[in-house]
Amino acid sequence: MTRKTAFGMALGLLTMLSACGYDPGTRAVTGGLLGAGTGAGVAAVTGGRPATGALIGGGVGAVGGAVTSPRF
Repeated sequence: MTRKTAFGMALGLLTMLSACGYDPGTRAVTGGLLGAGTGAGVAAVTGGRPATGALIGGGVGAVGGAVTSPRF
């Protein structure tokens, strides 16, 4: 799996899961946690540094969760 493929899959997963929760704070926390886990996993699989992947994924997930609207 190439890095672009892994990144695209992680970004798609984060986008789908970032809308969990009813208010922006909850969605930011859940998105950040999911993003950190996904980022660390993708970095480990692609030969990168899991800590760096977790930081980047957590940031992207938190922002993605905070700016999305809840699904009712």
